[in-house]
Amino acid sequence: MAGKSVVVLPGDGIGPEVISAAVKVCDAALKDGGCRIDWHQELVGGASIDACGVALSDAALEACRRADAVLLGAVGGPRWEDPKTRVRPEQGLLALRQGLGLYANLRPVKMSASLHDASPLKADRVAGVDILFVRELVGGLYFGDKERTDEMALDVCRYTVEEIERVVRVACRAAMGRARRLTSVDKANVLETSRLWRETTSRLVAEEFPEIELEHLLVDAMAMHLLSRPKDFSVVVTENLFGDILTDEASMIPGSLGMLPSASLGEGSFGLYEPVHGSAPDIAGSGAANPLAAILSTALMLRHSLDCADEAAAIECAIESAVARGVLPADLCRSGQTPASTAEVTQAVLDGLG
Repeated sequence: MAGKSVVVLPGDGIGPEVISAAVKVCDAALKDGGCRIDWHQELVGGASIDACGVALSDAALEACRRADAVLLGAVGGPRWEDPKTRVRPEQGLLALRQGLGLYANLRPVKMSASLHDASPLKADRVAGVDILFVRELVGGLYFGDKERTDEMALDVCRYTVEEIERVVRVACRAAMGRARRLTSVDKANVLETSRLWRETTSRLVAEEFPEIELEHLLVDAMAMHLLSRPKDFSVVVTENLFGDILTDEASMIPGSLGMLPSASLGEGSFGLYEPVHGSAPDIAGSGAANPLAAILSTALMLRHSLDCADEAAAIECAIESAVARGVLPADLCRSGQTPASTAEVTQAVLDGLG
């Protein structure tokens, strides 16, 4: 039986709870297959700061580099939010993305037929929504030069043609396997980086993917259209900051961040997989955390990094079955519904696997 190495970074807050659930489901999905995962745990975020004084140690990063994939929970919490503190949990995330060469973040937003009531949008507007966001992950404001004084702060947004081309290629390849439609989001009416983004995207699509129908939208318009006509979008590609904000907005289509997984990819099959939601320290340890985004992230991991597409599909079907039976965590429940605990939701998914 082939063995795959996966580093687990549970992180902070509800991270350990949802990752524990995801590992259980992943192992159950693989129990009769030809793949076995060897799980190796390391620290990241606040947990790493407490233990090592840094948000990601060199040893943890090296362990990730040696693995076939990384499964990450969430980082952060009020314990580490002092603005005067130089070491922040989020630095661990940035170090992972940069140190592992992960430049493309895939965030699927797919509407379950059983969750129409959970969405704040009208059912006829969200029915059938299936969007793949491709977010550039190691450029822009988050990684630009920074400066801070008592009277001034500066964050530099910088993009190169190469950085834009490589993430747009990822989006185009995804679009070729879907509806062959691509929406590129920028702020080209104001920002020089966005003008370069638009020019580079237009040229690359015309030269390398002429079969794709390309649409450009300004980010403010996209924020509006994402809620007014979400079914019109298939693959959306955008820069780091815009992608971060738009995908959080898109979480309201299925009703919660707790339903959004993500995959961070570079060259080759290696990837880092994590739920989009944060560490939610206010509910940590209460049994109220939604494990579905973390479990869906393992399905992405099986499909993109471990060559286990059938098992990935089985996990996704088991989640759909659990949701259809009304086993819903608190963040997906509406008035009058009784929320299921983290353990109950996990068990419902395990039951769906048979």
